[in-house]
Amino acid sequence: MTPMMWFLTRATGVVALLLIFAAVADGLIFSGREGGRRLRPAWWMDLHRGLGGYALIFTGLHLATAYGADIGGGLAQVFVPGAADVSTTAYTLGVLSFYAIAVTVLTSWPKRRLGRRLWHAVHLLSIPAAVLAGMHAYQLGSDGHRGWYLALSALSAGAVMYPLGLRVLGILRRHANRIVGLDPEPRDDRELVDARR
Repeated sequence: MTPMMWFLTRATGVVALLLIFAAVADGLIFSGREGGRRLRPAWWMDLHRGLGGYALIFTGLHLATAYGADIGGGLAQVFVPGAADVSTTAYTLGVLSFYAIAVTVLTSWPKRRLGRRLWHAVHLLSIPAAVLAGMHAYQLGSDGHRGWYLALSALSAGAVMYPLGLRVLGILRRHANRIVGLDPEPRDDRELVDARR
């Protein structure tokens, strides 16, 4: 294993993790309609799609460099949950996170064919995927216990938890308003984007 490949594996993993957290946070801000009035919803949607795509690309680069760094395993360790001989749980969390991210991103394009409910159920995989990726990085990453990494992880988790809290409160508020007849049925995200352009 060359030092360069080891560095690339670490760097692509950290960047992929940050992009995953950013994509989830942006998606929660957009879906909760918490983006404010200065930026249009289409801007938030474009940012979300870009972050999700880059998160998948950097996760793929992380897998490729991890395999290329010859960290002691074959393709099964990289793509099959539970196949690693050492740090089995950490590798399994990473593999499951990769599949959840891939499914979330790749089902975004045929959204209209899947139907809104199925797409939304699949898209919610992004939240556990971010948690699994964070656990994988903490357990297996060589920087997982360093101060800068822990601080960055705490900031990233906070950046996701804040819009998640806003989203949950918004759902509860709309549900309560719908019960008393103050709020109409929610519209599709695409209708929301088109209406505010």
